[in-house]
Amino acid sequence: MKNIRNFCIIAHIDHGKSTLADRLLDFTGSVTDREKQDQLLDNMDLERERGITIKSHAIQMEYEYKGEQYVLNLIDTPGHVDFSYEVSRSIAACEGALLVVDAAQSIQAQTISNLYLALENDLEIIPVLNKIDLPSANPEEVTDDIVDLLGCDAGDIIPASAKSGIGIGEILAAIIERIPAPKGDTEAALQALIFDSVYNPFRGVETYFRVMNGKISQGQQIKFMSTNKSYSADEVGTLKLKQHPKKAILAGDVGYLITGVKDAREIKVGDTITDFKNPTQNIIEGFEEVKPMVFAGIYPVENEDFEELRSSMEKLQLNDASLVFTPESSAALGFGFRCGFLGMLHLEIIQERLEREFDMTVITTVPNVSYHAYTKKYIDTPIIVNNPSDLPDPSGLDRVEEPYIKASIITKSDFVGNVMSLCIEKRGVITNQTYLTPERVELNFDMPLAEIVFDFYDRLKTVSKGYASFDYSPIGMRPSKLVRVDILLNSSTVDALSALIHADNAYNIGKKMCEKLRQLIPRQQFDIPIQAAIGAKIISRETIKALRKDVTAKCYGGDISRKRKLLEKQKKGKKKMRQIGNVEIPQQAFLAVLKLND
Repeated sequence: MKNIRNFCIIAHIDHGKSTLADRLLDFTGSVTDREKQDQLLDNMDLERERGITIKSHAIQMEYEYKGEQYVLNLIDTPGHVDFSYEVSRSIAACEGALLVVDAAQSIQAQTISNLYLALENDLEIIPVLNKIDLPSANPEEVTDDIVDLLGCDAGDIIPASAKSGIGIGEILAAIIERIPAPKGDTEAALQALIFDSVYNPFRGVETYFRVMNGKISQGQQIKFMSTNKSYSADEVGTLKLKQHPKKAILAGDVGYLITGVKDAREIKVGDTITDFKNPTQNIIEGFEEVKPMVFAGIYPVENEDFEELRSSMEKLQLNDASLVFTPESSAALGFGFRCGFLGMLHLEIIQERLEREFDMTVITTVPNVSYHAYTKKYIDTPIIVNNPSDLPDPSGLDRVEEPYIKASIITKSDFVGNVMSLCIEKRGVITNQTYLTPERVELNFDMPLAEIVFDFYDRLKTVSKGYASFDYSPIGMRPSKLVRVDILLNSSTVDALSALIHADNAYNIGKKMCEKLRQLIPRQQFDIPIQAAIGAKIISRETIKALRKDVTAKCYGGDISRKRKLLEKQKKGKKKMRQIGNVEIPQQAFLAVLKLND
């Protein structure tokens, strides 16, 4: 066990951690020339197209250092704030972390938040200054920033360039010398932490785990502690580029397990695996439950695809434990699921993966957050409102509380004014302003989570020309003046377009929604009124004009009363049509409502 090292790579987006992982694999000879490719550990098409890491990936490398053979288990982690749950799981399975900082961009918000996550778990931090060969690199200044942040010596920071392979040998030496070997007792009862799982259509659920104590052998009878179910370990092994079956995995090591479980719900990430005959008494602590930030409804386009969507979601949840969903139904869209996501990028990725990996075409409703409503009757018992239609009747309502977050934005000093005005527009209150260097400022705001759900991150990047980094953490619920804005099409409410909005913004948003829908809904044979309403009060209206057939074309000459008669007859027909007509809402109308500021 003294020759095993478990470590992860943490960094902000685009600071080069996937490239660094590629170089480490090359340097240790873990991949052959035939297998080499950029972003080797990012095995999803989506990850390659967008150049981001969505899933954490575990891989084992072997390396000889000073005449001894070492086993290095690397877990590559995502950098985007929406996937911080993946990072927390990787950190729980490691003893050390490489903190990668871009020499051109310096420390960003996500670097700081991931660092605190690692320090809470007592990980040994190895700072790496990446991209030192860029013309825009500023290594001296960024080194000073890292020293201020970590309180380490400048000599502890390893200058490197993952692209050209500078400093890779020094990084591997630091991993072996600085990161402690895992502690554990191979003779104790089996205790292993599940940090990830993947669904394989042929072999069932593949579970990735880290053994804390004891050992896990092929053919052993094991038990999952949260579900109390036992299985036989059909195959265990280590995760190289391909899976390598082994007879046993000992304490301190990372591996995979196949039990033939086909039901996705039986394996929970963060659970403890133990021996069936000689179980451990201690469940592994320190694994946090996922807290969804954004809620949206996902519905199949055809109602008969509901069960297929359910099984697709369960398989996807295995691969992405931060997805939370419960069944719900809507008057407009039929049966579907209320899903919890960690952010807007997470929602977009889940929708893309459902379409690509499972061939499911889905409709996504307007995202919102979870509110607490208090009625006058039960003044201390909150009603949790995930869907605008769950909001109690306003006449019996005492107050509504909404979730607030502490937002940390790091930007250049030139853009402070733009960023402040954007945050104030989004109902933010500035709590702190710190100049990290004369050029870079950290701004802290308390703001409602609902305001950052839609397009905040995109607009922040626009006003700061791409130089702002953003991170947030929840700080609890606060009372707020919220109203439900309903959209009525042809006098019937479309519950999928309802939204809970702050009273000050309700009129503007209602007006914009109506205008947007007027552009997107195709014209029918009759007039369609689109209205935005708060309760019984209509606050905005647009009308989609009817497509009219020229019924008077055949009247050439003669008395005007003949034309009038035909027009009256058409008018009656249109009135009847409007009473029984259905309006189809195209999918892009649901999505366009999210992008009202475009």
